[in-house]
Amino acid sequence: MKKIKLNIVGISYSQTQSGAYALVLGEVDGNRRLPIIIGGFEAQAIAIEIEKVSTSRPLTHDLFKSFADEFSIRLEEVLIYNLVDGIFFAKLLCKTTEKTTEIDARTSDAVALGIRFGCPIYTYDFIMDAAGIVIESNDFAFLENIENIELKNIQDEPQKEKPVEKQKETSAYTSLTNDQLEKTLDKALENEQYEAAAKIRDEIERRKL
Repeated sequence: MKKIKLNIVGISYSQTQSGAYALVLGEVDGNRRLPIIIGGFEAQAIAIEIEKVSTSRPLTHDLFKSFADEFSIRLEEVLIYNLVDGIFFAKLLCKTTEKTTEIDARTSDAVALGIRFGCPIYTYDFIMDAAGIVIESNDFAFLENIENIELKNIQDEPQKEKPVEKQKETSAYTSLTNDQLEKTLDKALENEQYEAAAKIRDEIERRKL
C-alpha cells in the first residue's frame, strides 16, 4: 500500500451538526482533501496548537508531550491506517532508544499530538480513494463550502447527539461587538474555558471574511 503524506488544511465549524467540526487534511503535492468530523474538544486541542495560543495550565495533549519528552519518547509518525464503517483508525509510531512501538489512537488525538511533536502525518492511498475529495478551487473556498459536502460517514468516532442548548451558546456571540468578542475571548482563556474560546475565535474569523 502506498503511503500519502498529509498536512492540516484547516478546521471548519459545522453549522448543521451541533458541537461538531470538520478537520480537513490535504495530500501534500496533490489536490485531494480528507475531511473528518471531530468533536469540539478535539478541534480545540488542534486549533490551540496551530494558532499557538498560550494556556495557563497544560492541556491533555500538552501533558502527553511533556511526559514523552521527560522520558525521551519521540513521536516519529502519525498514520491513519484504516477506514471501517465510516470511522477512521489511526496509530502513533513512537520511538525510544531501545525500541519502536505502535499505539492505537483516535485520529483527532493523533493529529493533535502530531502537530505538537512536529512529526509527519500519513495515510494510505486506499483511504484517500475511498474518502478523499478532489478540490476544484482553493482551500479557502473548500473550507467555506464544507457544509455542502456529505460528511456524516467520515468521522473520527461515532458522534453523540448534542443538546439543543449548545446551538444557542454558539449563536450568542453573534450579537457582541468586535471589542466585546476580544474581551470575552481573553476572559475565556483566562478561565480555561477553551471550548468557548474556540467558538469565539470562529466568530471573530467569520467577521474577517
